[in-house]
Amino acid sequence: MLYSMTGFGRAFSAYKDKKIIFEIRSLNGKTTDLRLRYPLNYKDREIEIRKTVLKAMERGKIDGTLTIESELGEESYTLNKTLFKKYYGELKELMGETDIQGGDILQSIMRIPNVVMPQENIPDEEEWEVVQKLILEAVENINAFREKEGHAMYKDLQENIEGIINNLESLGQYEEQRIETIKTKMRKNLSQFLTDEKIDQNRFEQELLFYLERLDINEEKIRLKQHCKYFLEVMDEKSRSKGKKLSFISQEIGREINTLGAKAQEHNIQQHVVSMKDNLERIKEMNANIL
Repeated sequence: MLYSMTGFGRAFSAYKDKKIIFEIRSLNGKTTDLRLRYPLNYKDREIEIRKTVLKAMERGKIDGTLTIESELGEESYTLNKTLFKKYYGELKELMGETDIQGGDILQSIMRIPNVVMPQENIPDEEEWEVVQKLILEAVENINAFREKEGHAMYKDLQENIEGIINNLESLGQYEEQRIETIKTKMRKNLSQFLTDEKIDQNRFEQELLFYLERLDINEEKIRLKQHCKYFLEVMDEKSRSKGKKLSFISQEIGREINTLGAKAQEHNIQQHVVSMKDNLERIKEMNANIL
């Protein structure tokens, strides 16, 4: 089974006069990058939240948001008296040194960030237990989402790997024509410089065999088929995180396809190579989003 790195999960619950929500989103990424947003009074719980999320998510760009709202619509706020006095003193001093009129200093200071702040009420253990359950529920939801997306990608990857294999198996019918094409091309090139009487047929056949050995594509065909088979086997492995491994195998598949194209010397084979490259590009796009 495959898992997508893209997903969304959400969980919410009522606790006393509060509505607690935890949302988690993820996008594809080469490493694990977790960003958390939470109320200030949960700062001491960040490490625990981070451990819970990372244990279940493994890889990707992850955003987690904990929101706690009062169902009564009443939030508790507190005045930062030290900061208020600091701004007030500096403004009064500035007004004494200039001709600036006082105006409503109080309202101006109250609008300055961090002068009035939400009151930090330390959450009790019962509330923290509710939050923990919501985090686990949201993580379970996003993983279910990722699994569903991964199931769809599994089918697409399987079809594209089978497309490469089918194109590969179609190459055999062109081998004889390919050799004749190479012979004709070599004779045509030689005829521009030598007459038929000057060509040593035995030597020509020897050189042709040597040339054909260099252009032999049987090894590439065998390796390509093995890589495709291994790709399918890895997709069926029990481990959840296999995106990097599939990407490495895709690189090897690409090398063999490119070598086939360079050695082909036959337009029908080239057409199948182009089709295989098309399949491979789709595979690479999906690999970038596999956990």
